[in-house]
Amino acid sequence: MKVLENEQFLGTKGSRTFFTIQCHSGKDIKKYSYFKAEDEILLPAARQFKVESCLTQGTDFYMIQLKEIQPPFPLIELVPTATIPEVSAVAAAVVPSPPKKHMVTKTRTRTPLRASSVDIHPNAKWKQNAINVAGGNERGSGNNQLYYPYGLYVDDDQTIYVADWLNHRIVEWKCGATNGQVVAGGNGEGTGAHQLSYPSDVIVDKERDSLIISNSLNRRVVRWSRRNGINGETIISNIYCCGLTMDENGSLYVADTEKHEVRRYKIGDTQGTVAAGGNGKGNRLDQLFEPRYVFVDRDHSIYVSDYWNHRVVKWKEGAEQGIVVAGGQGQGNSLTQLSYPEGVVVDQLGTVYIADCDNHRILRWPKGATQGSVIAGGNGEGVQSNQLCGPIGLSFDRHGNLYVVDDGNNRVQKFNIE
Repeated sequence: MKVLENEQFLGTKGSRTFFTIQCHSGKDIKKYSYFKAEDEILLPAARQFKVESCLTQGTDFYMIQLKEIQPPFPLIELVPTATIPEVSAVAAAVVPSPPKKHMVTKTRTRTPLRASSVDIHPNAKWKQNAINVAGGNERGSGNNQLYYPYGLYVDDDQTIYVADWLNHRIVEWKCGATNGQVVAGGNGEGTGAHQLSYPSDVIVDKERDSLIISNSLNRRVVRWSRRNGINGETIISNIYCCGLTMDENGSLYVADTEKHEVRRYKIGDTQGTVAAGGNGKGNRLDQLFEPRYVFVDRDHSIYVSDYWNHRVVKWKEGAEQGIVVAGGQGQGNSLTQLSYPEGVVVDQLGTVYIADCDNHRILRWPKGATQGSVIAGGNGEGVQSNQLCGPIGLSFDRHGNLYVVDDGNNRVQKFNIE
């Protein structure tokens, strides 16, 4: 306790805050310590921690317990070092004036799901001949096949999770693999906990190491462990769900195609609240007509593909109506129009990327623009590497490469950024 009571550390008077930190990346710097009898640990930069507990131990004496967690993306690029055994470190801080309020500030907001971790240049281009990264061996139920796939999620290591719609399963494809592995469902269509029925979307919840699946015809959203899970856990019921996503707080956003709305579910909430639409089907700005897929940006604005209105609509957090950010000029194939939009992703500039399904193309629509431009496909319906057939799911990987679920060709295509 000698080091803690020293006036250079906690001391014995005034307002004091004491941290206990459980970490696995600390460096032992005992031999450099001023207090030779004490152990000291140095934490490298760019580490993420979770608050485990906050206690008041006495008058103006506070104790906070932290635990190091794995961030969802690399905060900085590090030079590889030797593995450090897990240690527990104790650190202390002196607060010169008595604080009566305690705040946690964020240094960086997590990259929104399906967005690129790197900034995409406004004039970026993607190679027009795609690489087939999943399926592409005609439709079927084999390990190297897909059967009308819908949504997808791309992990940091470029592992792909595909909602294999007519096979009633979620398939994981490792980067470079020629076969996929069933990680949820795959036991035929049904209502059992071990079954799926026309899954339309999937994301990964890294905090709980699980998949979250839009199990459409069973009218429920299920959680499925990534650690040899054989059954799903229903977390949302009675919703005709299609696309889904999650924000950095763990809130889920689910498109309900039957009620023509997007609902937000905070952690532990099974009822949810309307975040977009909810005023019946229609084409007014406060309405949606079968919303399909959804994207949430850093400001919690919602972008939703408004299927039968042939538009993409942005709903700011708390707004009572949306703003048309792409399409909305009727169904068609001009650059001002969309035809049954599906997957939607938004980059750091507010540029919207859309799977323009019936036009067999991917459009880029800059913020405030009156028309988009074709960045992939757009060469007619077909099976060639520069063609698409009814694209649905859409995602970037962390490097800005574009992944497209090419539904009619029963494959996933990767368009590398140039």
